[in-house]
Amino acid sequence: MAGNIEGTLIWAGAYTADSDGSGTGIGAIAAREDGSLSWLGTAVEAPSPSFLAVHPTLPVVYAVAEAARTVRAYRRTGPFGLEPLGEAWPAGAAACHVAVDPSARFIVVNCWGDGNVLLYGLDDDGGITSRFAAPPAKDPHAGVDGGIDIATGGPRVSRAHASLMLEDGRIMTTDLGFDLVRVWNYFPDTGLLPDHQVALPMGSGPRHLVQHPSADAVFVVTEYTIEVVVLLHGADGRFVLHRRGPATAGGAADGDAAAEIALSPDNRFVYTGIRGSNRISVLAVEGSGTRLRPVADVPSGGDWPRHHLVRDGRLHVAHERSNQVTTFALDHATGIPGEVLDQLNVGSPTALVIAP
Repeated sequence: MAGNIEGTLIWAGAYTADSDGSGTGIGAIAAREDGSLSWLGTAVEAPSPSFLAVHPTLPVVYAVAEAARTVRAYRRTGPFGLEPLGEAWPAGAAACHVAVDPSARFIVVNCWGDGNVLLYGLDDDGGITSRFAAPPAKDPHAGVDGGIDIATGGPRVSRAHASLMLEDGRIMTTDLGFDLVRVWNYFPDTGLLPDHQVALPMGSGPRHLVQHPSADAVFVVTEYTIEVVVLLHGADGRFVLHRRGPATAGGAADGDAAAEIALSPDNRFVYTGIRGSNRISVLAVEGSGTRLRPVADVPSGGDWPRHHLVRDGRLHVAHERSNQVTTFALDHATGIPGEVLDQLNVGSPTALVIAP
């Protein structure tokens, strides 16, 4: 229970009118034990809060405003509402992802439009207090024939896309445009400084990522080649590309673009979302986290599954273009989504997070 909400409170990011979406801000959804969903209302009006992250201990949520190029903190008020906590802070072009330090010292914002990786310091109340820009990426494939920006067809440009807080305290970020994964160290007075980087195959497009604890492995889904890359942590502290394999059981279709990757709470399965053919793919984790085996693909239940959330034997999928959140029951033994338990109309949903 959350306040007087029956079930679990989920906040939904969305595209609003400034990004040609039909959302109105951060939405509030109640997910009940029987799998049903209820729309509670708009928690707070906000411009295209396309990605959300929650504070580890406080009732605070952080949202990027993708078209407005800002990031802002919001504080919970009432059963499901939110109110601004301080002013909006400037970010970069197409700010598309925000992640929170587990120790609540900072957040990191990635910007698809200009490649910016930005760190913002936090105070004890979860408010934003400072801003630091990380050093820009350099293309490890510069000068290679055939190198184009897949999104535009023009010259390759940096497109920072996501951050992951590693268990050892470092930060890992993806650069979709430069096919690059970068690892950073945090310094309170300077923000992020480079530790090392891993170049992925040109044209792969690393997008989102999760860490598997048993093997100190990171799984990275690639938007363009529809693969999952396994990065392993070596004795020298550096990650290396261990293996790469398909992100689906049935292969990619023309027009596909991989989106989210999520790990089951018991770390036995990985779920990838495939836009275009509109599938959720299940991969079994093997070799103590060193390899993945595709198991099954299932229809996602809508159009353009941009993001999904795994929790308590349920899979919630946000369909940006068909304006729906779909909930599946998960088979505990196989990990495969089965029965559709409910489907809720939500304007242009882009991200789902459980409210603290």
